[in-house]
Amino acid sequence: MRIKVEKEILLERIQAIAGVVNSKNTLPILSNILIEAGKDGLKCTTTNLDIGMTTTIPADVLEEGAITTPAKRLTDIIRELPDATIEISAKKNNMVVVESGGIVFKVLGVPKEEFPKLPQFTDKEEMVLEQSMFRKMLGMSSFAMSNDETRYVLNGICLIITKDKIRMVATDGRRLAIVNQKNDTKLKTEKKVIIPTKTVQELARSLQEEGEVSIVFSKNQIMFRANGLVVVSRLIEGEFPNYEQAIPKEIKTKLKIDAQKLCSAIKRANLLTTVESQAIKLQLSKNSLVVSKSTPEVGEVKEDIEAEYSGEEFVIGFNPTYLLDVLKNIDQQSLEIELTGPDKPGVIRGEEGYIYIVLPMQVT
Repeated sequence: MRIKVEKEILLERIQAIAGVVNSKNTLPILSNILIEAGKDGLKCTTTNLDIGMTTTIPADVLEEGAITTPAKRLTDIIRELPDATIEISAKKNNMVVVESGGIVFKVLGVPKEEFPKLPQFTDKEEMVLEQSMFRKMLGMSSFAMSNDETRYVLNGICLIITKDKIRMVATDGRRLAIVNQKNDTKLKTEKKVIIPTKTVQELARSLQEEGEVSIVFSKNQIMFRANGLVVVSRLIEGEFPNYEQAIPKEIKTKLKIDAQKLCSAIKRANLLTTVESQAIKLQLSKNSLVVSKSTPEVGEVKEDIEAEYSGEEFVIGFNPTYLLDVLKNIDQQSLEIELTGPDKPGVIRGEEGYIYIVLPMQVT
Protein backbone atom coordinates (compact mmCIF):
# COMPACT_ATOMS: atom_id res chain seq x y z
CA MET A 1 0.00 0.00 0.00
CA ARG A 2 1.23 3.49 -0.86
CA ILE A 3 -0.73 6.74 -1.01
CA LYS A 4 -0.24 10.50 -1.04
CA VAL A 5 -2.75 12.74 0.72
CA GLU A 6 -3.02 16.32 1.99
CA LYS A 7 -2.44 16.65 5.73
CA GLU A 8 -5.37 19.00 6.43
CA ILE A 9 -8.10 16.75 5.06
CA LEU A 10 -6.47 13.56 6.39
CA LEU A 11 -6.28 14.94 9.92
CA GLU A 12 -9.84 16.30 9.79
CA ARG A 13 -11.32 12.99 8.60
CA ILE A 14 -9.33 10.78 10.99
CA GLN A 15 -10.31 12.96 13.95
CA ALA A 16 -13.95 12.64 12.85
CA ILE A 17 -13.88 8.86 13.33
CA ALA A 18 -11.41 8.61 16.22
CA GLY A 19 -14.07 9.20 18.88
CA VAL A 20 -15.15 5.56 18.98
CA VAL A 21 -11.62 4.34 19.74
CA ASN A 22 -11.12 3.47 23.39
CA SER A 23 -7.57 2.87 24.64
CA LYS A 24 -8.98 0.68 27.43
CA ASN A 25 -10.33 -1.91 25.01
CA THR A 26 -9.70 -5.50 26.05
CA LEU A 27 -8.96 -6.30 22.38
CA PRO A 28 -5.84 -4.35 21.31
CA ILE A 29 -6.93 -4.33 17.66
CA LEU A 30 -9.88 -2.08 18.60
CA SER A 31 -7.38 0.68 19.37
CA ASN A 32 -6.31 0.62 15.73
CA ILE A 33 -7.56 2.36 12.63
CA LEU A 34 -7.99 0.40 9.41
CA ILE A 35 -6.46 2.13 6.38
CA GLU A 36 -7.47 0.85 2.94
CA ALA A 37 -6.17 2.29 -0.33
CA GLY A 38 -8.32 1.50 -3.35
CA LYS A 39 -9.94 2.87 -6.49
CA ASP A 40 -12.15 5.28 -4.50
CA GLY A 41 -9.27 6.79 -2.55
CA LEU A 42 -8.29 6.25 1.06
CA LYS A 43 -10.87 4.56 3.28
CA CYS A 44 -10.37 4.74 7.06
CA THR A 45 -12.38 2.75 9.62
CA THR A 46 -12.60 2.58 13.42
CA THR A 47 -14.81 0.44 15.66
CA ASN A 48 -15.42 -0.56 19.27
CA LEU A 49 -17.74 -3.43 18.21
CA ASP A 50 -20.82 -1.39 19.23
CA ILE A 51 -20.16 1.46 16.82
CA GLY A 52 -18.16 1.54 13.61
CA MET A 53 -17.22 4.68 11.67
CA THR A 54 -15.87 4.91 8.14
CA THR A 55 -14.71 7.85 6.05
CA THR A 56 -13.39 8.03 2.49
CA ILE A 57 -10.65 10.57 1.78
CA PRO A 58 -9.51 11.87 -1.61
CA ALA A 59 -5.96 10.60 -2.14
CA ASP A 60 -3.46 9.74 -4.83
CA VAL A 61 -3.32 5.94 -4.62
CA LEU A 62 0.07 4.78 -5.91
CA GLU A 63 -0.35 1.19 -4.72
CA GLU A 64 -3.51 -0.46 -3.40
CA GLY A 65 -3.51 -2.32 -0.09
CA ALA A 66 -4.57 -2.21 3.56
CA ILE A 67 -3.08 -2.13 7.05
CA THR A 68 -4.13 -1.18 10.59
CA THR A 69 -2.14 0.99 12.96
CA PRO A 70 -2.77 2.54 16.42
CA ALA A 71 -5.34 5.31 15.87
CA LYS A 72 -4.14 7.73 18.53
CA ARG A 73 -0.48 7.42 17.57
CA LEU A 74 -1.22 7.95 13.89
CA THR A 75 -3.42 10.98 14.67
CA ASP A 76 -0.73 12.49 16.90
CA ILE A 77 1.93 11.96 14.23
CA ILE A 78 -0.16 13.55 11.47
CA ARG A 79 -1.04 16.50 13.71
CA GLU A 80 2.65 17.33 14.28
CA LEU A 81 3.69 17.06 10.63
CA PRO A 82 4.07 20.19 8.43
CA ASP A 83 1.04 21.37 6.43
CA ALA A 84 1.93 19.59 3.23
CA THR A 85 1.43 16.36 1.31
CA ILE A 86 1.89 13.20 3.38
CA GLU A 87 2.95 9.85 1.97
CA ILE A 88 1.82 6.72 3.80
CA SER A 89 3.01 3.26 2.84
CA ALA A 90 2.82 -0.23 4.32
CA LYS A 91 5.68 -2.69 4.03
CA LYS A 92 5.54 -6.48 3.93
CA ASN A 93 6.64 -6.68 7.59
CA ASN A 94 3.51 -4.63 8.57
CA MET A 95 5.59 -1.53 9.13
CA VAL A 96 3.65 1.66 8.39
CA VAL A 97 5.84 4.49 7.06
CA VAL A 98 4.62 8.10 7.24
CA GLU A 99 6.71 10.68 5.38
CA SER A 100 6.47 14.44 4.91
CA GLY A 101 9.02 17.18 4.23
CA GLY A 102 12.06 15.05 5.04
CA ILE A 103 10.41 13.64 8.20
CA VAL A 104 10.00 9.86 8.35
CA PHE A 105 7.96 8.00 10.98
CA LYS A 106 7.83 4.22 11.17
CA VAL A 107 5.04 2.59 13.21
CA LEU A 108 4.35 -1.11 13.58
CA GLY A 109 0.98 -2.09 12.14
CA VAL A 110 -1.31 -5.13 12.29
CA PRO A 111 -2.68 -7.00 9.23
CA LYS A 112 -6.14 -6.03 7.98
CA GLU A 113 -7.44 -9.57 8.53
CA GLU A 114 -7.37 -9.11 12.33
CA PHE A 115 -9.64 -6.04 12.20
CA PRO A 116 -13.36 -6.73 12.84
CA LYS A 117 -15.61 -6.42 9.80
CA LEU A 118 -18.46 -3.93 10.00
CA PRO A 119 -22.01 -5.19 9.34
CA GLN A 120 -23.17 -5.06 5.74
CA PHE A 121 -26.48 -3.35 4.90
CA THR A 122 -28.01 -4.79 1.75
CA ASP A 123 -31.62 -4.48 0.61
CA LYS A 124 -32.56 -2.69 3.82
CA GLU A 125 -35.03 0.15 4.35
CA GLU A 126 -33.64 3.63 3.97
CA MET A 127 -34.87 7.14 4.69
CA VAL A 128 -33.27 10.49 3.87
CA LEU A 129 -33.63 13.59 6.05
CA GLU A 130 -32.22 17.10 6.18
CA GLN A 131 -29.13 17.08 8.40
CA SER A 132 -30.08 20.34 10.07
CA MET A 133 -33.46 18.95 11.13
CA PHE A 134 -32.06 15.68 12.44
CA ARG A 135 -29.24 17.50 14.25
CA LYS A 136 -31.71 19.87 15.89
CA MET A 137 -33.87 16.96 17.04
CA LEU A 138 -30.83 15.34 18.65
CA GLY A 139 -29.91 18.60 20.37
CA MET A 140 -33.42 19.06 21.77
CA SER A 141 -33.58 15.57 23.29
CA SER A 142 -30.14 14.04 23.88
CA PHE A 143 -29.45 15.93 27.12
CA ALA A 144 -32.26 13.97 28.79
CA MET A 145 -30.65 10.57 28.12
CA SER A 146 -29.79 8.46 31.16
CA ASN A 147 -26.28 7.33 32.09
CA ASP A 148 -27.49 4.75 34.61
CA GLU A 149 -26.18 1.41 33.36
CA THR A 150 -28.77 -0.50 35.41
CA ARG A 151 -31.51 1.02 33.20
CA TYR A 152 -29.85 0.31 29.88
CA VAL A 153 -32.96 0.96 27.74
CA LEU A 154 -32.78 4.62 28.83
CA ASN A 155 -29.13 4.95 27.77
CA GLY A 156 -30.00 6.43 24.40
CA ILE A 157 -32.68 8.06 22.28
CA CYS A 158 -35.84 6.27 21.21
CA LEU A 159 -36.42 7.03 17.52
CA ILE A 160 -39.99 6.45 16.37
CA ILE A 161 -40.99 6.63 12.72
CA THR A 162 -44.69 6.58 11.83
CA LYS A 163 -46.48 7.32 8.57
CA ASP A 164 -46.69 11.06 9.24
CA LYS A 165 -44.30 11.73 12.12
CA ILE A 166 -40.65 11.42 13.19
CA ARG A 167 -40.23 11.45 16.97
CA MET A 168 -37.27 11.33 19.36
CA VAL A 169 -37.76 10.58 23.04
CA ALA A 170 -35.19 10.62 25.85
CA THR A 171 -35.58 10.29 29.62
CA ASP A 172 -33.48 9.57 32.68
CA GLY A 173 -36.47 9.13 34.98
CA ARG A 174 -36.24 12.71 36.30
CA ARG A 175 -36.94 14.49 33.03
CA LEU A 176 -38.45 13.67 29.67
CA ALA A 177 -37.85 15.28 26.26
CA ILE A 178 -40.07 14.62 23.24
CA VAL A 179 -39.26 16.08 19.81
CA ASN A 180 -41.56 15.79 16.79
CA GLN A 181 -41.13 16.54 13.10
CA LYS A 182 -43.32 15.90 10.10
CA ASN A 183 -42.36 12.77 8.17
CA ASP A 184 -42.04 13.52 4.45
CA THR A 185 -40.10 10.35 3.67
CA LYS A 186 -41.48 7.26 1.99
CA LEU A 187 -40.39 4.64 4.52
CA LYS A 188 -42.77 1.73 4.05
CA THR A 189 -42.88 0.36 7.60
CA GLU A 190 -43.07 2.06 10.98
CA LYS A 191 -39.97 1.91 13.18
CA LYS A 192 -39.20 2.13 16.87
CA VAL A 193 -35.53 1.77 17.79
CA ILE A 194 -33.25 2.87 20.63
CA ILE A 195 -30.00 4.51 19.48
CA PRO A 196 -27.20 4.25 22.10
CA THR A 197 -25.77 7.34 23.80
CA LYS A 198 -22.30 7.05 22.22
CA THR A 199 -23.81 6.85 18.73
CA VAL A 200 -26.00 9.90 19.44
CA GLN A 201 -22.93 11.83 20.62
CA GLU A 202 -20.94 10.94 17.49
CA LEU A 203 -23.85 11.95 15.25
CA ALA A 204 -24.35 15.25 17.04
CA ARG A 205 -20.64 15.96 16.56
CA SER A 206 -20.57 14.95 12.89
CA LEU A 207 -23.81 16.29 11.41
CA GLN A 208 -23.82 19.72 9.79
CA GLU A 209 -26.34 22.47 9.00
CA GLU A 210 -26.42 21.66 5.29
CA GLY A 211 -26.90 18.51 3.26
CA GLU A 212 -28.78 15.30 3.91
CA VAL A 213 -28.36 12.30 6.18
CA SER A 214 -29.30 8.82 5.01
CA ILE A 215 -30.60 6.39 7.66
CA VAL A 216 -30.65 2.66 6.95
CA PHE A 217 -32.38 0.17 9.23
CA SER A 218 -31.71 -3.53 9.79
CA LYS A 219 -32.94 -5.89 12.50
CA ASN A 220 -30.58 -4.87 15.30
CA GLN A 221 -28.31 -2.34 13.57
CA ILE A 222 -28.66 1.15 12.14
CA MET A 223 -26.48 3.04 9.69
CA PHE A 224 -26.11 6.78 9.06
CA ARG A 225 -24.42 8.31 5.99
CA ALA A 226 -23.56 12.02 5.76
CA ASN A 227 -20.67 14.25 4.70
CA GLY A 228 -18.56 11.34 3.45
CA LEU A 229 -18.93 9.66 6.83
CA VAL A 230 -20.64 6.35 7.62
CA VAL A 231 -21.71 5.44 11.17
CA VAL A 232 -22.85 1.88 11.87
CA SER A 233 -24.27 1.13 15.31
CA ARG A 234 -25.88 -1.61 17.29
CA LEU A 235 -29.31 -0.79 18.64
CA ILE A 236 -30.27 -1.15 22.29
CA GLU A 237 -32.48 -4.18 22.71
CA GLY A 238 -35.43 -3.87 25.09
CA GLU A 239 -38.73 -2.06 25.49
CA PHE A 240 -38.64 1.71 25.96
CA PRO A 241 -40.97 2.84 28.80
CA ASN A 242 -44.51 4.04 28.08
CA TYR A 243 -43.58 7.71 28.28
CA GLU A 244 -46.93 9.03 27.01
CA GLN A 245 -48.66 8.31 30.31
CA ALA A 246 -46.20 10.68 32.01
CA ILE A 247 -47.32 13.68 29.94
CA PRO A 248 -49.65 15.96 31.97
CA LYS A 249 -52.67 17.50 30.33
CA GLU A 250 -52.04 21.02 29.09
CA ILE A 251 -53.25 23.79 31.40
CA LYS A 252 -54.38 27.34 30.60
CA THR A 253 -52.57 29.16 33.41
CA LYS A 254 -48.94 29.39 32.38
CA LEU A 255 -45.84 31.32 33.32
CA LYS A 256 -44.88 33.41 30.28
CA ILE A 257 -41.31 34.67 30.41
CA ASP A 258 -38.36 35.77 28.29
CA ALA A 259 -36.31 32.60 27.72
CA GLN A 260 -32.93 34.37 27.66
CA LYS A 261 -33.59 36.32 30.87
CA LEU A 262 -34.67 33.14 32.64
CA CYS A 263 -31.62 31.28 31.36
CA SER A 264 -29.27 34.01 32.59
CA ALA A 265 -30.90 34.15 36.03
CA ILE A 266 -30.67 30.37 36.46
CA LYS A 267 -27.00 30.43 35.40
CA ARG A 268 -26.30 32.99 38.12
CA ALA A 269 -28.20 31.02 40.76
CA ASN A 270 -26.34 27.88 39.70
CA LEU A 271 -23.06 29.52 40.72
CA LEU A 272 -23.98 29.03 44.39
CA THR A 273 -25.06 25.37 44.19
CA THR A 274 -23.04 22.53 45.68
CA VAL A 275 -23.17 18.75 45.34
CA GLU A 276 -25.05 18.60 48.63
CA SER A 277 -27.36 21.53 47.78
CA GLN A 278 -28.36 21.56 44.11
CA ALA A 279 -31.91 22.86 44.04
CA ILE A 280 -32.64 26.48 43.18
CA LYS A 281 -35.94 28.18 44.09
CA LEU A 282 -38.51 29.62 41.72
CA GLN A 283 -41.06 31.79 43.54
CA LEU A 284 -44.17 32.54 41.48
CA SER A 285 -46.44 35.47 42.20
CA LYS A 286 -48.61 37.78 40.10
CA ASN A 287 -46.62 38.87 37.03
CA SER A 288 -43.34 38.05 38.74
CA LEU A 289 -40.83 35.22 39.07
CA VAL A 290 -38.08 35.29 41.69
CA VAL A 291 -35.11 33.01 41.08
CA SER A 292 -33.00 32.43 44.17
CA LYS A 293 -30.40 30.19 45.75
CA SER A 294 -29.19 30.18 49.34
CA THR A 295 -26.39 27.90 50.47
CA PRO A 296 -25.32 28.52 54.09
CA GLU A 297 -21.62 27.74 53.60
CA VAL A 298 -21.41 29.56 50.26
CA GLY A 299 -23.79 32.52 50.04
CA GLU A 300 -27.06 33.56 48.43
CA VAL A 301 -28.49 35.23 45.33
CA LYS A 302 -31.96 36.54 44.49
CA GLU A 303 -33.26 37.90 41.19
CA ASP A 304 -36.71 39.21 40.27
CA ILE A 305 -37.76 38.73 36.65
CA GLU A 306 -40.79 40.30 35.02
CA ALA A 307 -43.21 37.65 33.79
CA GLU A 308 -46.85 37.05 32.92
CA TYR A 309 -48.51 34.89 35.58
CA SER A 310 -51.95 34.93 37.17
CA GLY A 311 -52.09 31.62 39.00
CA GLU A 312 -51.58 30.68 42.64
CA GLU A 313 -48.47 31.86 44.47
CA PHE A 314 -46.02 29.13 45.48
CA VAL A 315 -42.34 28.17 45.61
CA ILE A 316 -40.89 25.26 43.65
CA GLY A 317 -37.37 23.85 43.44
CA PHE A 318 -35.51 22.51 40.40
CA ASN A 319 -32.11 21.17 39.49
CA PRO A 320 -30.75 24.18 37.55
CA THR A 321 -28.87 21.96 35.09
CA TYR A 322 -32.14 20.33 34.00
CA LEU A 323 -33.59 23.75 33.20
CA LEU A 324 -30.45 25.11 31.55
CA ASP A 325 -30.18 22.09 29.25
CA VAL A 326 -33.49 22.89 27.60
CA LEU A 327 -33.15 26.69 27.73
CA LYS A 328 -29.79 26.57 25.92
CA ASN A 329 -31.28 24.48 23.12
CA ILE A 330 -34.80 25.84 22.66
CA ASP A 331 -35.06 28.41 19.88
CA GLN A 332 -37.81 30.62 21.28
CA GLN A 333 -37.62 34.14 22.64
CA SER A 334 -40.81 33.87 24.69
CA LEU A 335 -41.39 30.74 26.76
CA GLU A 336 -44.49 29.29 28.38
CA ILE A 337 -43.96 27.02 31.40
CA GLU A 338 -46.75 25.04 33.05
CA LEU A 339 -46.31 25.00 36.83
CA THR A 340 -49.17 23.77 39.00
CA GLY A 341 -47.66 23.26 42.44
CA PRO A 342 -44.45 22.71 44.45
CA ASP A 343 -44.59 18.93 44.06
CA LYS A 344 -45.80 18.79 40.44
CA PRO A 345 -43.55 18.55 37.37
CA GLY A 346 -42.80 21.59 35.24
CA VAL A 347 -43.78 21.34 31.59
CA ILE A 348 -42.47 23.28 28.60
CA ARG A 349 -44.31 22.90 25.31
CA GLY A 350 -42.60 24.34 22.28
CA GLU A 351 -42.95 24.46 18.54
CA GLU A 352 -43.65 21.35 16.43
CA GLY A 353 -45.19 19.61 19.45
CA TYR A 354 -42.01 19.73 21.54
CA ILE A 355 -42.53 18.67 25.16
CA TYR A 356 -40.05 18.83 28.04
CA ILE A 357 -41.08 17.60 31.49
CA VAL A 358 -38.89 17.99 34.56
CA LEU A 359 -39.54 16.79 38.10
CA PRO A 360 -39.16 19.29 40.98
CA MET A 361 -36.70 19.00 43.89
CA GLN A 362 -37.29 19.58 47.56
CA VAL A 363 -36.22 22.99 48.81
CA THR A 364 -35.65 24.04 52.38
